[in-house]
Amino acid sequence: MQGESRVYSLPRWPLMRWLVDPGRDVPEEIRLALIGGLFGGLPVFFGGVLNTMLVSAAIAAKTQRPAFIAWFVFEFVICAARFVVLLIARRAALARRTTPTDLYFLLGLAWSSGVGYGIVISMASGDWLMACVACLSGAAMVGGICMRNFGAPRFAAAMILTSIGPSMAGAALSGEPLMFIVFAQAPMYFFAMAAAAFKLNKMLVLTMLAERENDHRARHDSLTGLPNRHGLVNAAEKKLAAVRDNERPLSLLFLDLDGFKTINDTYGHAAGDSLLKLVAERLQEMARDGDVAARIGGDEFVMLVEGLDETASLALAEKLIAKVSTSYDIGGASAPMGLSIGIAVAPGHGTSIQDLLAAADIALYEAKSLGKCRCCMASMATNVAALQRLSERTASASATVAAA
Repeated sequence: MQGESRVYSLPRWPLMRWLVDPGRDVPEEIRLALIGGLFGGLPVFFGGVLNTMLVSAAIAAKTQRPAFIAWFVFEFVICAARFVVLLIARRAALARRTTPTDLYFLLGLAWSSGVGYGIVISMASGDWLMACVACLSGAAMVGGICMRNFGAPRFAAAMILTSIGPSMAGAALSGEPLMFIVFAQAPMYFFAMAAAAFKLNKMLVLTMLAERENDHRARHDSLTGLPNRHGLVNAAEKKLAAVRDNERPLSLLFLDLDGFKTINDTYGHAAGDSLLKLVAERLQEMARDGDVAARIGGDEFVMLVEGLDETASLALAEKLIAKVSTSYDIGGASAPMGLSIGIAVAPGHGTSIQDLLAAADIALYEAKSLGKCRCCMASMATNVAALQRLSERTASASATVAAA
């Protein structure tokens, strides 16, 4: 949701927080994405800046009056400040530093107020050509304001109000009765564009919530709520990047329940699902901050643990076996359950999630072969032992077929 990996800070000033608030129950990540959208739309931004600069400059050059010169100077200073703050914010957002969000929005309101000021003095001047140009410029800005800022509809409404609202004061000062029609036009225009901003915002938030939910479902197991294989791969890739950068070990524990099929067949799939949920809860209880517990299919689970060497990883595996390998109450019956674990540690056993899963899977196979409810560390010895057993089973199967 954050384009170009930029993350903009949320406003800190109470007024600005209220102006950009997207509503209740909106997750913070969506709030951050909406704030980022307010810094986007650069073609619209530069189009608005260029328009107001040209109009104020042209009218100031025509009249040579202090009020219009002041308008041009104000526009120049505000537009320059907005551009500088925008550049600072974009660089800070890319570096994940605090961005001057409140100042940026304040300058936006100042800019729209400058548009309104220009409309007032142009209409009050009695020069209908200048008034026409200024009003057309202000009306044109409203569309851009709505389309660029509907991520914060209150903020968009405030900018619309400060840009075209002053036209009513200009109509009163003009002394021209025909101009009083503005008292009907300006409110209707304001409410129509503000309503459009709120409607577009609602549609955008609903779309982002749906995308967030779909993304969560794609990365998480529907039964246990743990990350699934896809979520595990994404988490592992980020953690393996940290391994390459700081050389901290990353342990992958491949867990498989012993006796789960018997329980599933005996008590039914509903009981089996309940047991899997209980196991997932116990794994989450054992996980530290930053650890990842995932269910990758059936009764297979994986834990990613940072900062543990082989000895510490084996000790953790023993604790997990003691935590999970116990009897479970299923429908009034006590069902015993065991746990076997294979372990691989990056970078020694691999630097990709595929290599670590393969090494840990072989170690898990070795642990089960040694009697289950055990843990085994990946090594050359476990690989050789697994290959020998596979060879023996293949030879035995071939002999059986030949005898038949």
